[in-house]
Amino acid sequence: MLKLARTLLLVLVAVLTATTAAAFPRTPQQGIPAGVPPELEQVGVDEHLDQPIPLDAAFRDHTGKPVKLGDYFDGKRPVILNFAYHSCPVLCPLVLNQVETGLKGVGWTMGREYTVVTISVDPNDSLEKASARRAGLLADYDRAGSDAGWHFLVGDQANIDKVAKAVGFRYHYDESIQQWAHPSVLMIVKPDGNLARYLYGLEFAPNDIRLGLLEASQGRSISTVEQIILYCYHYDPKGGKYVLVATRVMQVGAAITAVLLALMLAVFWIREKRRGGLLAEPTAGPAVQPPHSLPAR
Repeated sequence: MLKLARTLLLVLVAVLTATTAAAFPRTPQQGIPAGVPPELEQVGVDEHLDQPIPLDAAFRDHTGKPVKLGDYFDGKRPVILNFAYHSCPVLCPLVLNQVETGLKGVGWTMGREYTVVTISVDPNDSLEKASARRAGLLADYDRAGSDAGWHFLVGDQANIDKVAKAVGFRYHYDESIQQWAHPSVLMIVKPDGNLARYLYGLEFAPNDIRLGLLEASQGRSISTVEQIILYCYHYDPKGGKYVLVATRVMQVGAAITAVLLALMLAVFWIREKRRGGLLAEPTAGPAVQPPHSLPAR
């Protein structure tokens, strides 16, 4: 009973730390924000926006192949990075399922327009568990071309800590119940390996993921419609989500209206000119002969 209570406490800690991080985003130079309980000091997120992640960190993928984090960055596609561990009884399966649900609602397909990397915080995690978790999530995602898009990595404590420290991900091991306490957060990384955005919570809205990917993809070609969508939304650091900016929507609406009006007038002008209507160019009439002079009397 006591173990169950402590497990539920870890879930509560993850929820609270995600909420706290979203409400009180901080830089590495800042201390623990006022109002944060002491119990949460070991678990949380210090945002390192626009900072590089260690691409030389060494891991093994779900097949046991030695890889480096930089293997998943091609300079063109953004990467979604998160942490979990695969012997977790409650939180990690819940969060990973919600990540997969959110990704399913995004128009882009992992493995094509972006890549997902999940790093285990447990240095003793087995490849079998990582492989099984990955297979289940990809089966539910069920989209062609996605098999090479979600990578589950395991590694030693030094390399795990190397990445976690670089991204500001704070976690610790609870000896009493032999579980890892950690926050629930997605980190979206630019194609060059610099951090672009943090998304918090136990659920991840497809719209937030999509906008985060668009924001991180400014180094690559995105469509005009996607650029307009990105312009109309703004990331709210207090809520940890993207919000619609009414004034920008109005600006875009006014611009579209002006363009449509100009096109309509152009079409009207062309049609009238072809029909010889009011807007047609005047044509020269027959020449008028001057009156003959009367003979003199």
